[in-house]
Amino acid sequence: MSDNKVQIFDTTLRDGEQVPGCKLNTEQKLIIAEQLDLLGVDIIEAGFPVSSPGDFKSVEEISKIVKNATVCGLTRSVENDIKVAGEALKYAKTPRIHTGIGTSDSHIKFKFKSTQEDVIERAVKAVSYAKSFVEDVEFYAEDAGRTDNEYLARVCEAVIKAGATVLNIPDTTGYCLPSEYGAKIKYLKENVKGIDKAILSCHCHNDLGLATANSIEGVINGARQIECTINGIGERAGNTALEEVVMILKQHPYLNLDTGIQTEMLYGMSQLVSDSMGIYTQPNKAIVGANAFAHSSGIHQDGVIKNRETYEIMDPKDVGVTESAIVLTARSGRAALAYRAKNIGYELTKLQLDEIYTNFLDFADKKKEVDDSDIHQIIENSKVYSEITSA
Repeated sequence: MSDNKVQIFDTTLRDGEQVPGCKLNTEQKLIIAEQLDLLGVDIIEAGFPVSSPGDFKSVEEISKIVKNATVCGLTRSVENDIKVAGEALKYAKTPRIHTGIGTSDSHIKFKFKSTQEDVIERAVKAVSYAKSFVEDVEFYAEDAGRTDNEYLARVCEAVIKAGATVLNIPDTTGYCLPSEYGAKIKYLKENVKGIDKAILSCHCHNDLGLATANSIEGVINGARQIECTINGIGERAGNTALEEVVMILKQHPYLNLDTGIQTEMLYGMSQLVSDSMGIYTQPNKAIVGANAFAHSSGIHQDGVIKNRETYEIMDPKDVGVTESAIVLTARSGRAALAYRAKNIGYELTKLQLDEIYTNFLDFADKKKEVDDSDIHQIIENSKVYSEITSA
């Protein structure tokens, strides 16, 4: 793999589905998986096979239809989990088992009531057993964000020796600052023996709103896989948003990091996941929100009408949005009104625009948003209507 390629690991169908009330059936999962494959994601985490017969079936069926991406199944460091995942992935063209264990003091002491050495032993056994089913084994060190770096490096070295091909370094609780998470990835890159045999992966949660920033800091410091979901959906405050990290890397080419994602599909992919899960995407969501390319401020509208790049750093078409939206409200200026009026057939002179603009503001103060039918009404009720229609 090229050193500037960042693999996109999509976990919408596993971690994303952990949102309360967002359970998908197998048919819905297959539709989303096919689209993720077309989108160009490198790995599709299809589910947690041992968790239920439905999840097992979904992973098995997705394995049959995915043509390009690696299909991945999650497990705990439990022998039966791994065995069941291996069975579910038997039809996959390129299968991966994702296994692991908690490594922070909190997990070791309170969750497992164990010791650091015992956790390393369990991690090695899990990876070794997974290797008997698939060549590609990803190891996750749960709560790595709060794990001591020196101990985390020891864990990583041990599982690489056991055959791990990917090392997932999750900020499970979304606690890390970008500088802390980036420093952790850098430490592992520089201190883990045999690190050249494995890919470091970022899996960041959004509890403090830092998932995207942490993932970007991770790849800047040497990680070459980002684990993410469409729309950033996921447990609690969600995961790293796929569309955000992809467009950040695309819009900052000097980082020399590429994902290979077909970005023109991002908006449609967002809509598909939102509709399938019945989960609302906030209007101001970056990249794919309804207002991401909408302008209602008069100053912004005037700038965008003259040159889109004055207030937009991305071309809407690059993410699958047809065009920017000039939304007429009481905050809109004459330029926006003239632009929208022209779109529906009115070429207004400056004097005509001045006359109509006064009526527009009165109307806009009473209605949140002025649509095309309202513009017709405003112009038809103006003193200059006959003058406009006779021109």
